[in-house]
Amino acid sequence: MVTSRHETAHRIFQERPALLVPTFRLLGVSLPEDSLVEVLTPDATELKPIERRLDSVLRLTPRDGGPPVMLAVEAQSRRDQDKAASWAYYLSFLTAQNNCASLLVVVCQDKDTAEWAAGPFHLGPDDWKPLTVRPLVLGPGNVPMIVDPEEAAEDLAMATFAAMTHSKSPDITVILDALARALGTADSESLNYYSELMESGLGNTPARQTWRKLMKNGSYFPGRGTLVEETFLKGKAEGQARSVLRLLEMRGIPVTETQRARLAACTDPEVLDTWLERAFRITDADQLFVGKQQA
Repeated sequence: MVTSRHETAHRIFQERPALLVPTFRLLGVSLPEDSLVEVLTPDATELKPIERRLDSVLRLTPRDGGPPVMLAVEAQSRRDQDKAASWAYYLSFLTAQNNCASLLVVVCQDKDTAEWAAGPFHLGPDDWKPLTVRPLVLGPGNVPMIVDPEEAAEDLAMATFAAMTHSKSPDITVILDALARALGTADSESLNYYSELMESGLGNTPARQTWRKLMKNGSYFPGRGTLVEETFLKGKAEGQARSVLRLLEMRGIPVTETQRARLAACTDPEVLDTWLERAFRITDADQLFVGKQQA
C-alpha cells in the first residue's frame, strides 16, 4: 500500500529538483548543476503483460549540451528480495528507452533497510551472475541530521528531507524544532509547502504529533488528514452553517438554540450543502434535518 509517507519520500525530488545536486554530493556522485529537470511518467511497462511502475522518474539535461541522465527514485520502507529484479528491469528499460545513462536512487528512513538496499545485488544462476545492480541509497547513515535552525534556513528542502529521513531517530524532536524555527523566518509560500510536506512525510508516527504541535498553516496535500486540512475544512463547515442560518433568517423562519447548535456541530460539507439547498424551500427549520442527508 502506498502511503503519504512513502510518496513524500520520493516526491520531494519532483517538486524541489534543486535537492538533487546536494543529495547526490552525499553519495559521491556528481550531477550537472545547471540542468533542465523533467518529471517523466513512472510507467515502465512494455506491451502491458506486467505492470511495472517506478516511484519517480526524472531526466536531467545539462544546459551546456552534455549527455542527459535518467534518475529513477524509489522509496523503500523494508527489505524486499523481489526488488533486485525489478530494479534491474527499471534501469535496463530507462537506459534502452532513452539511450542514455541511468541511475537508481533508493530513499530509506531506517538504517537496516538502507544497508540492505545498498546491495550490490547479483542476479543469475549460482555459477554465473550476469547482472549486478548497485543502487545509490539515501538514508540515516549518510543524510546529515540538521539541528541548527540557521543551517536549516539556508536550505529548507534539504532540511525537510533530512528530517523525514531521520524520523525514527531519538533526536527527532530536536530536528523538528530546528526546522520549525527555520520555517518561522521563511516566506509564507515556503512555510505552507514545507510544513505540510513534513507532516505528510512523517506518516502515522509519534513524530507527526510533535510536528502538528509545532506548525499550523495552509494545505498542499488534500485528502491526507493533515492538521491544516482539518482546520480548513472546519472553517469551511462553519461558513456553510452560517449561510444556512442567514438564509433562514432572511426568509423569516425561526431557528431555535438547539437547531443552531446542531448546525454548528455538523462538519460534513455534503450534508451542509443539502441543508443549504433545503433552506430555500422549507417553511420550518426542523425540515432541514428530515430525510436522507442528516447529521
